[in-house]
Amino acid sequence: MYFKPFNSLSIMKKLFFMASLFIALSSKAQTTTYEYKMFTTIESVVPGGLGRSRLIETEGRDQDVSKDMENFFSLVGINFKNIESNDKMIAKKMNEYSKDGWDLTQTIPGVYSADKSTGIFITRYVFRRPLKN
Repeated sequence: MYFKPFNSLSIMKKLFFMASLFIALSSKAQTTTYEYKMFTTIESVVPGGLGRSRLIETEGRDQDVSKDMENFFSLVGINFKNIESNDKMIAKKMNEYSKDGWDLTQTIPGVYSADKSTGIFITRYVFRRPLKN
């Protein structure tokens, strides 16, 4: 009886090729298109409560909505209640976006200071959701 030895490397190559072909043909290439939305917070660091802090949101294409935020400082120094109030406002806005199907994808912080006693913190919150066809 004659027994022909097989080449295991050749069989493995064929199986790999067949599996790759199966995966390529059975899976659809899905691309998701997203729409984006963002809001920006500008928090002033000016002693004495003289700064201006805002939450700015663009609604639609041209309409900006600006909400006043509290300043980090009051006449006596850092005001932690103001910081807490700002945090609540930001969390409320993020929860609104989340309820509408938006996912937070990125936060972009920035700091600007003209001197050692004044400055601003600016943060952009970028959201996205799949575009509805």
